[in-house]
Amino acid sequence: MNPLWPIRILFLSLCVTAGYAISQVQPDYINHEHASVFGILIGFGFGGLLIAVDEMLKGFSLRAFSATTFGLLLGSLVAWLVDSSGLFINADEKVRWIIRLCTFLGFGYIGMVLAMRSNKEDFSLIIPYVRFAPQSKPENLLLLDTSVIIDGRIADLIEARFIEGLVLVPRFVLLELQQIADSADDIKRARGRRGFEMLNRLQHNPKIEVRIHDADFPEEKGVDAKLVRLATNLNAKLFTNDFNLAKVAGLQKVNCVNLNEIGHLMKAALIPGESVQIKIVREGRDKGQGIGYMPDGTMVVINNGLSHVGQTVSAQVVSTVQTGAGVLVFAEIPGLEQSK
Repeated sequence: MNPLWPIRILFLSLCVTAGYAISQVQPDYINHEHASVFGILIGFGFGGLLIAVDEMLKGFSLRAFSATTFGLLLGSLVAWLVDSSGLFINADEKVRWIIRLCTFLGFGYIGMVLAMRSNKEDFSLIIPYVRFAPQSKPENLLLLDTSVIIDGRIADLIEARFIEGLVLVPRFVLLELQQIADSADDIKRARGRRGFEMLNRLQHNPKIEVRIHDADFPEEKGVDAKLVRLATNLNAKLFTNDFNLAKVAGLQKVNCVNLNEIGHLMKAALIPGESVQIKIVREGRDKGQGIGYMPDGTMVVINNGLSHVGQTVSAQVVSTVQTGAGVLVFAEIPGLEQSK
């Protein structure tokens, strides 16, 4: 259950009690023989209306609220200046209040919209030489998506203190993880359970704090779009293994880390002349070649290694070639030609 509901229920109870109390203390306010019933209904309706507004504003951040308030004040100021300019002084008194109402509503709406679309740098144009900055050092927020939680390498990096900060896991990511864990497919179900195991491991790690974030964006269709939106609002660093999500985040100026890219960068580089122990697992594309793989998945082509398929041999690196899929290594078995 949403942790806000107990507070909402308490607030609704207080509104109902207040409505009943007012009907008893000031019965003239409700001139009816069943004034107490009407008082209870009015209190319930008032509390329910505020709770409904609260539910509709779910996901509306404090930054958005402050920006909206500033825009409304600025728009109202402009509307007051227009109204005080004497532009409508000759208008009929019966219609002037309509003109004033439309002026204040119109400029107030425009001010709120412009403030919501602006960033903090735009306010420096309105208030010169002023920069809005937090007084304390901001937290390093680490926003995790579903793929990086299931992967589990983030937990190892945190335990090794390569990554430090406050870990945020959105509730909509937990929901997606639960759907994967409840899948009828055995592989997906295992991945979902592994994700929950990794979260439990992170929560029990004393080196870092993990928080579940309740923000949601109902207008956004997919989890990826919600993650980018949340990372933008919180100025958080997004961690993922999803190539497409990383690209979309980069286009929207979101600080994003793709652990797969880091893994490729951290692979040990093989130098020509270096010896490696490798198992030849299958035949190569060209005649006489054998194929083996390094522990990190790098493919090694061994010249004249076909006769050693299924064996672990000591091979010497001849050259390396950078391809779109990674590094391709060519090697040969020393002394093989001489023995033939």
